[in-house]
Amino acid sequence: MIRSFLLVAAVASAASARVMDSLAAVPRGWESVRPALPEETVSLRIALKQQRAEALEQAVLDISTPGHPKYGRHLTRDELRSYTTPSRSATLAVTRWLEDHNIQTAVADNDWVTFSTTVENASHLLKTDFAWYRNVENNIELKLRTLAYSVPDEVAPHIDLVQPTTRFGQPVAKRSTIFEMHHLDANAANKIKLAAAGQANCNLTITPDCLKWLYGIKYKPTDSIENTIAFASFLEQYARYDDFQTFQSRYIPEAQGQNFTVELVNGGLDDQNSWRDSGEANLDVQYIHAVSHPAPILQYSTGGRGPLIPTKTQPKPPGTNEPYLEWLTYLLNQTDDKIPKVVSVSYGEEEQSIPRDYAVKVCNMFMQLGGRGVSVIFASGDSGPGTHCIRSTDNATFFEPTFPAGCPYVTSVGATYLTNPEKAISFSSGGFSMYHPRPQWQRTAVEPYLRTIGDTYAPYFDPRGRAIPDISAQGSNFNVIDKGYNSLLSGTSASAPVVAGIVGLLNAARYTLGLPSLGFLNPWLYNNSDAFTDVVVGAGVGCRRRKELGYGGASWNATVGWDPVTGLGTPKFGRLLQLAAPGVANA
Repeated sequence: MIRSFLLVAAVASAASARVMDSLAAVPRGWESVRPALPEETVSLRIALKQQRAEALEQAVLDISTPGHPKYGRHLTRDELRSYTTPSRSATLAVTRWLEDHNIQTAVADNDWVTFSTTVENASHLLKTDFAWYRNVENNIELKLRTLAYSVPDEVAPHIDLVQPTTRFGQPVAKRSTIFEMHHLDANAANKIKLAAAGQANCNLTITPDCLKWLYGIKYKPTDSIENTIAFASFLEQYARYDDFQTFQSRYIPEAQGQNFTVELVNGGLDDQNSWRDSGEANLDVQYIHAVSHPAPILQYSTGGRGPLIPTKTQPKPPGTNEPYLEWLTYLLNQTDDKIPKVVSVSYGEEEQSIPRDYAVKVCNMFMQLGGRGVSVIFASGDSGPGTHCIRSTDNATFFEPTFPAGCPYVTSVGATYLTNPEKAISFSSGGFSMYHPRPQWQRTAVEPYLRTIGDTYAPYFDPRGRAIPDISAQGSNFNVIDKGYNSLLSGTSASAPVVAGIVGLLNAARYTLGLPSLGFLNPWLYNNSDAFTDVVVGAGVGCRRRKELGYGGASWNATVGWDPVTGLGTPKFGRLLQLAAPGVANA
């Protein structure tokens, strides 16, 4: 702790340098292992300031706001880069700075500069000290990090961030909890399918037929070539082809013969024999497919979280475990004919575990995807208002919004269960971002809720923040085939792929009319709240460990209108189809 204070003080006092980020202490859940050796290698990414960042944000809002003359006129990759390209002076200043520190191998790609160097060089470059830190929970996750860094005054105006430096957070699936795993023979599986089709069993387990019945999904596209739906896999999760085929044969036999494809990002794998958990990836691919077939499905398998069994003296690979930046850079580089128009992501972490500059930069990249016509769907999380509910800066009680679900440019999805009526499920996360202010398109829906609760929980969240979630869908006891077993999985990570599949269907219908993809969804969703069933029963519950909140912890209640557990509610597909593709029949 003393060493960390001295480091921050020394950096802050440097007359010719500007502190870009600093942490008061090692983040909760991590501990220092040892100082980094001078000869060890570190790989870093510099985000350069974009020339027209504010103009880009306005352009994306115009493109995404119903009724605006530019609605639906999405940007090409080259048009987007005309906004994001840094100035020539910025690129030259940063390149010269690196060269002055004997870094000759930096690679510039639009607004990013990537390079590898020694710890000794990086420490001089950023006026800091690197060390190895261990994740206390799993005791083996090592990261090469620092608690503060600075850059010279002359280059500081050109730089948004340098990472991975102060970013300790670790994404986790949000979260498919396996409540039950057992063999089902074909007869038993068929009984579940038939019972669900008759609506008798949908309060107990969810199948594709349950979702189609509950949300009124009857539309089936005939042409799916241009309607790829993607999902992101991190943390060594790989969807399994055999399980996908078994799921088809048991639950959607009319879709048999279709498969999914995989693209590998940042050293990701497509390991079909891994002993690791595949439940999340299988859940994603199977329920996107269940809702949207015959739409093509693409898995992005993204690597990068460091060694699982590191040596004490030389952990490898060094510090390259930032999957969002790696994945988003890859995705935004895709040509216009290759980029998918819907992406589902069921991963996240506490927002406060993310440096503000990192969270803002990642959110900006999601905004860029929206500008290119991509709808980004995120699970809101599975901890209600929070788990530990401890603010990292002062240990005060504080509700825990999730990242990246708190980014205004993603559509955050909470979870429900039961069917008549649907109810908010207790684990469904929501709340208010600590980094992102509430956008204009959300205010009319959210502010009545805040007036309703008054001062309840007032010390524990920022009521001015972007509100989470936007909408919700079923999230309990989904029948998933995993490693040959029929498993029951739950979480907002089940809700997100359902919504992604629905958006894929809406896009398919729009394409028949010559209309573009829906793209960034949120202004359209909040402009059409009548297309959702308002969920008014249930609550998201959490913070049970905080004495100030009493034995029962804290809860966000489902209420009339928007609420921070189910958002606007669950989809009415027929109404959504009317709005997205007027005249296309839901049949």
